[in-house]
Amino acid sequence: MPSPSALRRFDIPGPRYTSYPTADRFVDAFAADTYAQVLEQRGGAGAGARALSLYVHIPFCESLCYYCACNKIVTRHKGKGREYLDYLAREVSLQVEKLGRGAMVRQLHLGGGTPTFVDDDGLRELMALLRDNFTLTEDGEHSIEIDPRTVDRQRLATLAELGFNRLSFGVQDFDPEVQRAVHRIQPAGQVFDLMLDARSLGFDSVNVDLIYGLPQQSAASFDRTLEQVCALRPDRIALYAYAHLPERFKPQRRIATESLPDAAAKVEMLSRSIAAFTAAGYVYIGMDHFALPDDALAVAKRQGRLHRNFQGYSTQPDCDLVALGVSAIGRVGATYSQNAKTLEEYYDLLDQGRLPVVRGLALSRDDVLRRAVIMAIMCQGRVDFEAIGAAHLIDFRHFFAAELAALDLLAAEGFVRMSQRDIEVTPLGWFFVRAIAMVFDRYLQADRKTRFSRIV
Repeated sequence: MPSPSALRRFDIPGPRYTSYPTADRFVDAFAADTYAQVLEQRGGAGAGARALSLYVHIPFCESLCYYCACNKIVTRHKGKGREYLDYLAREVSLQVEKLGRGAMVRQLHLGGGTPTFVDDDGLRELMALLRDNFTLTEDGEHSIEIDPRTVDRQRLATLAELGFNRLSFGVQDFDPEVQRAVHRIQPAGQVFDLMLDARSLGFDSVNVDLIYGLPQQSAASFDRTLEQVCALRPDRIALYAYAHLPERFKPQRRIATESLPDAAAKVEMLSRSIAAFTAAGYVYIGMDHFALPDDALAVAKRQGRLHRNFQGYSTQPDCDLVALGVSAIGRVGATYSQNAKTLEEYYDLLDQGRLPVVRGLALSRDDVLRRAVIMAIMCQGRVDFEAIGAAHLIDFRHFFAAELAALDLLAAEGFVRMSQRDIEVTPLGWFFVRAIAMVFDRYLQADRKTRFSRIV
């Protein structure tokens, strides 16, 4: 268990490493034409040869949550969802034209915004569209993010009927005062009822998202939320630190800075959360994720099969990610791509019959090498020098001499164990795994001006 002093000392800004290089390194020179060539190359190699992950971004929300930093559009006009699905169909057609019809998909995730903003008929249409163009494997993970205020048992039953087997409930905090401060009122009883419904309907896994560091929160008030979450007993818990960046995210300007807990209170909340979840039998997966021992995520970590993509930790093989929708980020081969961030530009490009990709990155040899090291740290917690060296034709200790020297400080803290053969993240080091990975980030070492959320 990390001490409060260690949490304070290593409370530094750093990437979450859902990719390397991180999205702030994407360039406009990588656009639709480049991405089309990448898709054609993959399709030419055999569309069904390697499995895909598929991400669909639904940007709409019925109400504004003040803490939110997602790409979203706040509206109660359901017709906007109908129009958006029409444009998604156009994008799918353009992607499949290059990729080839029938590519196998092992992982599907609907994120937002609020995917359940779309009504049942719309979700049926969307899933039919995806099944017509891709092959969704029966044993795959099909997940959807849910605002508990937008669903009931019947809606959950419809999601199960459509093939979704994993749910993610956005909770953030059960405290009524905190909920009022962030403009997201949802009684705890509503979430508990939905959890019972999800269990009875046979969903494989239910995730709960929490945020600490919100306005009006205190360590004592968050303790009550932790107690309720442990009683709720979700299969997975994501515990995020709130990053207050009102200069970048307009909704956060409605939050008074003086209402936020100070750094010491945030450290205490994190420390108590870790203690509460581990005492309740949850396995610490890494960064801000916990899972019950028999959940697929915990099993994947024990077996060394954990992976990471733009949706976070994953049990699926490290496969290409095709992203659909406004602002969605994908990864195909040694490239990253991102769609237009505004609905107007996204629609305009599709009206022109063009893929809506506006930026991205083709990875260099050094990028691919460092990505392998960083993902080994973030997912397996171990870097095998010989394996990395053989795969990338380098002498690991020579190539990364400066980085290994920099790790001495973290080794002295007990975060890593180093030998002539490998680096291994210790149980304590998992709580600071982002700081360990940052040592190998060439871009971060060269430019410290980039703004990231804090590790704690």
